[in-house]
Amino acid sequence: MHRPLRLAAATLALALLHGPMPAQAQAPAASMPPLRVGLLSDIDTLDPVMSNTIAGRSVLQALCDKLIDIDADLRFVPRLATAWEWSEDQKVLTLRLRAGVTFHDGEPFNAEAVRFNIERALTMPGSRRRSEVVAIEQVEVAEPLVARLHLRAPFAPLLSQLADRAGMMVSPKAAQAPGATFGTRPVCSGPFALVAHVPQDRIELRRFEQHWDATNVRFGSVVFRPVPDSTVRLLNLRAGSLDLIERVAANDVAEVRRDNRLRYAESTGLGFTSIIVNTGSAPRAQNPLGRDARVRQAFDMAIDREALNQVAFAGANRPGNQSVAPNSPFYFPGERMRPRDLAGARRLLAEAQAENLRVDLMVPNTTEFMQVAEIIQAMVKEAGFDLRIDATELATAARRMTGGDFQAFLIGWSGRLDPDGNIYAFNHCQGTNNDSKFCDPRVDIALDAARATTDQARRIAHYHEAATIYLPARHRLYLFHESWRFAHSARLQGFRAPPDGILRIPGLGLN
Repeated sequence: MHRPLRLAAATLALALLHGPMPAQAQAPAASMPPLRVGLLSDIDTLDPVMSNTIAGRSVLQALCDKLIDIDADLRFVPRLATAWEWSEDQKVLTLRLRAGVTFHDGEPFNAEAVRFNIERALTMPGSRRRSEVVAIEQVEVAEPLVARLHLRAPFAPLLSQLADRAGMMVSPKAAQAPGATFGTRPVCSGPFALVAHVPQDRIELRRFEQHWDATNVRFGSVVFRPVPDSTVRLLNLRAGSLDLIERVAANDVAEVRRDNRLRYAESTGLGFTSIIVNTGSAPRAQNPLGRDARVRQAFDMAIDREALNQVAFAGANRPGNQSVAPNSPFYFPGERMRPRDLAGARRLLAEAQAENLRVDLMVPNTTEFMQVAEIIQAMVKEAGFDLRIDATELATAARRMTGGDFQAFLIGWSGRLDPDGNIYAFNHCQGTNNDSKFCDPRVDIALDAARATTDQARRIAHYHEAATIYLPARHRLYLFHESWRFAHSARLQGFRAPPDGILRIPGLGLN
């Protein structure tokens, strides 16, 4: 019944992608070809301190060099820091910085810039990075190209944090410009600089000729297109309007593999998809779901995760009930995944006097998220929930989440190499991604202790201690661990599916 509408949307999107581009995008640097990328959604902001979307991470990866990075095999590799070493007591990290690096505005990158960026992440109001680097007490400018990070206590996740947005360096001069809205006009030192961002349409970047690794950058420009519908993204790739797309629908994988004009790439993800429940003090939390853990448990018990994975993803993802997968040493066996229990769910709702409860679920308006929401809607209805789906553009949803303007929110997290990146910020009272506003001082003590030791057995014990408290609270209902599925033109060379889902453009080329 809905197929003609989808085809109409696809036709419109193809027309838009073939339409004339602004003059700035028509002359790629040094006559190099452009790279055209189809994203799941638009970005929220291009300020790495404030960014909170997977689309933003991919665009920022092209704009803003990080101190270090991870490769396809999950090893730390140099970027702006060429080497690093820990003190014997694990409380000082010395970073040796790359010489000859400049920001897009011509300002030099040095240890003073590192100090500015770390302090900005710690002190900027609303910073999403604060809890990721909160252990840093002082940044010492030891030499122009040597920065020492002095910690309050050993902090096991630090390298992992510096390999993500907390390690992205922006120009201090540009970030301090009076009246600047930095998130709309970022100035970094990455392989590409921003040309334009037209919300819901495109993000245009051009090659930064003075980049320290410019010889490894084979595109004169990059155009990111937000295309929420997975069918439309694939149609544009097959039509030649895009060169690379993310989030291929599981049901489309076989079709992509059969097309000799395309190539498919997949990696096992590090993250999770979950439903955040607003349990804070905001008006949207003042309801039985937000106030009563029994109601949240009933909602959780009504979901059949195995069936959800099979119907929505043809079994391609991994069902889960925690922020780390069951094969992780940090998985907490005390809250193992249990079968669906409708009788138990109905009993809990009756105890809480919350039968026929309406729940408003905010959902990104993308194909797979909507499919997941509709399946869950049918499942929880059998337990006595009246689930209403609030389809919302992803960047708008992210802003509403930050402002507490939601009752429940279905969303993914792309994951981090260190388990702290999947646990701390979501469950600590001061966690910068704790959008449910769950808070228990006992959890804070355990999570702080897990950060302060590099002994894996002790870290596991601390994380498990915290899990005994925050998992039964059900302030976040974990659903599955997603695989990253990409498709690209056969002309695109050098692409490997990244384990963190973040696109890395240096080293790629078109033949």
